[in-house]
Amino acid sequence: MVKKDTEKKRCVLFVCAANQCRSPMVMVLFRNLVARWKAQPENWRIESAGVWAINGYPATDFAIRAMMDTGLDLNDHHSQPVTESLLGEFDLILCMEHEQSSFLKRNFPNTKEKIFLLSEMTGETKDIWDPVGHSLGTYREKAKEMLALMKKGFYKILELTN
Repeated sequence: MVKKDTEKKRCVLFVCAANQCRSPMVMVLFRNLVARWKAQPENWRIESAGVWAINGYPATDFAIRAMMDTGLDLNDHHSQPVTESLLGEFDLILCMEHEQSSFLKRNFPNTKEKIFLLSEMTGETKDIWDPVGHSLGTYREKAKEMLALMKKGFYKILELTN
């Protein structure tokens, strides 16, 4: 008997500036969280993009190393820019900063109702600042901060992707 895949995929896009640090890190952290919580990872599409990204750049060395410390792999990551068509493919778009959220809402008004800050999933409205130019320790701190927000906001993410 072949099981029919009747359940709609939950689609989440994480957005930062260049799609080389925060959004790729939060993408793999969230994929891992979904798998660990046995939230049917096969029914999820989890990607990342950057408001000002250029296609094809790798994650930064410190982003790769910070994720490697958690057992996750970013070696195959390639940046991609936000486009109207990409945004249209997702149920939920989670930005790292107010500036990115405002930019997307202003430039892609058809998707503004599904654009939020990651921190809003927990009832907060704070930016997750960019660790570029800082130490590996700073990248690790940002990863912990984003993971804590996703854990606390997981049920809100489920609600908004339903």
